[in-house]
Amino acid sequence: MKIKNFLISGLPQCGKTTLIKEVVSQLDIEKKGFFTEEIRENGERTGFKIVTLSGKQVILAHRNFASPYRVSRYAVSISNLENVAVKEIEQGLHGNFLIVIDEIGKMELFSEKFKETVIRAFDSKNRILGTILFKSNSFCDGIKKRNDTKLLLLTRENYCAVKQDLLQLLNQ
Repeated sequence: MKIKNFLISGLPQCGKTTLIKEVVSQLDIEKKGFFTEEIRENGERTGFKIVTLSGKQVILAHRNFASPYRVSRYAVSISNLENVAVKEIEQGLHGNFLIVIDEIGKMELFSEKFKETVIRAFDSKNRILGTILFKSNSFCDGIKKRNDTKLLLLTRENYCAVKQDLLQLLNQ
């Protein structure tokens, strides 16, 4: 089976989002999807936002949110995730796009709709470039083990090598 999906995993703060942004900016192909970025206030991380490749921004999680879905001190907005990130992935499935999913992680996994859409994307003809939870998780482990998926483990030391590998693989 041909490898069409590329996932980056690694410990927190190793540069996964930075890497995926750099790679995406250097690819001359049609893309749909989203990045997850930190929200910082007075130098302190207070939450995370979703930024789509089509220019939408919405808060994914914040310390000041009220939500039953929590990761550490952050409350997660499932509706913002589904109304923006999931819709962006779904739009990518209607064309020949590279679908960017940053990330398949703890916050996103609260949403069944997100998980269903991720599986549809991986099962589609579209290529996927994403980041995924490093720790073991039954949903993520299943995706990591797919025959059509290559998992790249990122460290600060191998950042440049992984970037070059991804650019080469995605430009084929």
